[in-house]
Amino acid sequence: MYKPKPTERRVEDPNLRIGIVHTRWNSKVIQPLLKGTTDKLAALGVKPENIVIETVPGSYELPYAVSRMYAASQIQASTSTAGASASVDLLSGGSTTPPPAATTATKPFDAIVAIGCLIKGETMHFEYICDSVSHALMRLQIDLGVPVIFGVLACLTEEQAMARAGLVEGKMHNHGEDWGEAAVEMGANAAKWNSGKF
Repeated sequence: MYKPKPTERRVEDPNLRIGIVHTRWNSKVIQPLLKGTTDKLAALGVKPENIVIETVPGSYELPYAVSRMYAASQIQASTSTAGASASVDLLSGGSTTPPPAATTATKPFDAIVAIGCLIKGETMHFEYICDSVSHALMRLQIDLGVPVIFGVLACLTEEQAMARAGLVEGKMHNHGEDWGEAAVEMGANAAKWNSGKF
């Protein structure tokens, strides 16, 4: 019989590494969302040194930032491994040990959270940005093979955005908490699936 797994999971891999990129636009909404995300990651056991936070001007820049952040994390990992293998003395005739795996702070990201907030105005700008960003972020996780957590609010009013950031008492909770939890779950799932396990 199918039994659903608990929705909140603690970090099983002590080296889980999470990238976060957030916008500066609508900062009064973004800052609480960012705090909700990082607080939840910490509560679930992600080490502070394994959380990398970057910022961009607005939501339209999020897909590019996610793409480049993941590429940078791969460069860090390959540079770390190459540096370790370069230190092995292959001419000594003695036994050699393989280079160590990438350390926590230099392994590629297990998941990346993209945080932004779009609020409808008087023009079609909102619709174009929402559509472009959501499709680009979805495509990136398929193309890169890394979970990209969609943390972009698309709200019709500022009050809706404030409520979803947990700033309107009694309305809603801070959605950043959900994104932190999703990053841990999907990061763990990706590692499992990438090693051929279910």
